[in-house]
Amino acid sequence: MLSTTNLSIQFEAKPLFEHVSVKFGDGNRYGLIGANGCGKSTLMKILGGELEQSAGDVVLQAGLRMGKLNQNQFAYEDQRVLDVVMQGHAEMWRAMQERDRIYADPEASDEDYMRAAELEAKFAEYDGYTAEARAGGILIDAGIDESKHDLPMREIPPGLKLRVLLAQALFSRPDVLLLDEPTNNLDIHSIGWLERTLNAYDATMIIISHDRHFLNQVCTHIADLDYQQLRIYPGNYDDFMLASTQARARVEASNAKAKQQISDLQEFVRRFSANASKARQATSRKRQIEKIKIEEVRPSSRQNPYIRFEQAKKLYRSAVTVEKLSFRYPGTERDIFSNLNFTIEAEQRVAIIGPNGIGKTTLMRCLAGELAPTAGRVTWVENAQPGYMPQDPQAEFEQKVDLLTWMSTWTGKADDDLIVRATLGRLLFSGDETRKSVKVLSGGEKGRMIYGKLMLTRPNVMLLDEPTNHMDMETIESLQIGLEKYPGTLVFVSHDREFVAGLANRMIELRPDGTVTDFTGSYDEYLDSQGLES
Repeated sequence: MLSTTNLSIQFEAKPLFEHVSVKFGDGNRYGLIGANGCGKSTLMKILGGELEQSAGDVVLQAGLRMGKLNQNQFAYEDQRVLDVVMQGHAEMWRAMQERDRIYADPEASDEDYMRAAELEAKFAEYDGYTAEARAGGILIDAGIDESKHDLPMREIPPGLKLRVLLAQALFSRPDVLLLDEPTNNLDIHSIGWLERTLNAYDATMIIISHDRHFLNQVCTHIADLDYQQLRIYPGNYDDFMLASTQARARVEASNAKAKQQISDLQEFVRRFSANASKARQATSRKRQIEKIKIEEVRPSSRQNPYIRFEQAKKLYRSAVTVEKLSFRYPGTERDIFSNLNFTIEAEQRVAIIGPNGIGKTTLMRCLAGELAPTAGRVTWVENAQPGYMPQDPQAEFEQKVDLLTWMSTWTGKADDDLIVRATLGRLLFSGDETRKSVKVLSGGEKGRMIYGKLMLTRPNVMLLDEPTNHMDMETIESLQIGLEKYPGTLVFVSHDREFVAGLANRMIELRPDGTVTDFTGSYDEYLDSQGLES
């Protein structure tokens, strides 16, 4: 069991959260959720011993082992994949390293060899002699072929690096497992593998994720960090949404009833306190008023932006045609994709899916005109006005300008200050915030600014590459509503299955063998057609 007592963390004058007392245990899987900036990752670092709390205690039950997912996928570039996994058992790895140093030292003394014998005993106690075989087994289960186990990490594709780090976290067979955004950079099929792995593993888990489908599939409880407090709800994310809404409604209804009762009692006291025959009753009602409690309903840290997209011109038939499209990066010998052929009709909602590294972003950049194809062509219809959201929008924010100035460049008019301020306000930027530099924005804030650009430019085709990256639940839900109401053509890449399932009516899947599956229908229908679980 992992528990906290009166845990608080404060940066400068404002507490991020305070007096958090909670117990995590019994093999439950807790989804730790909350708005961006509420302190989820900070709490996770405190629980994992990476950050010191301002007050309170964190206690891991004696004899229990903790595992953590390393967030830095490039921390081990020169190390062998198997060695990276085995480092998940820190004590075993230290014993092995120290033992091997002694054996490799030609000047080692008898005392050193006595120490090596002690380390051998520890190594055996930690089941070290089967460590490499166990590490290999976990990697194979994670879909990493044995041919890659002895390679340095720098030769592992980006989409598989996180799997290696997850194997590392699982290697020591931890009793408590901390996972901060484990689905980041995983494709849809890899997330399915992760769900199956975590559901089959017996440990208490605390998981931060903004993937609603993942939380529904994996979590037995939701730990909601809001109002600077942490509350535990049984069930998955959908259960939490229902329970938390009902709980707040009950409190508000109870408060409304109590306020009405107080008002009625106060009216009686006002009318009869000066009446000698009613004085005793008035005094009794005063005491009743003092006993009635109004439960505090604190303002939530969650905020939903208001996102709506329009199109300036309606398209009536096709939007874009791709013919024999191929792309190869200069200096490389392999095509990212080749001989792609498809037409996207007006008002279709197309999800581009496939494993990491298959070329989804490259295809989107070709459609957006950012990259010139090696062969073939992309032909937009005459009235098409595509708007593009890149996976990494950093290049859009290189100028040293404030939010108001940046957003004003997309109105097409110099005197649309009110429209720009209203757009920023809908995206949760107001007051002095509009005067801060775009260069200091977080990833999620930059994404919301790109939404604003698309709201103002009113494209009739939107090309969105991972538009939910870095976003909290509230923003993802608002974006999905905005896109559901968008009347134009939508082409997007996303690893969020709830998002894909809610929007797409056509799937184009790029496959590792170079083939393409083009399916018209919902995402659930597509999975059924492929014999996959939804």
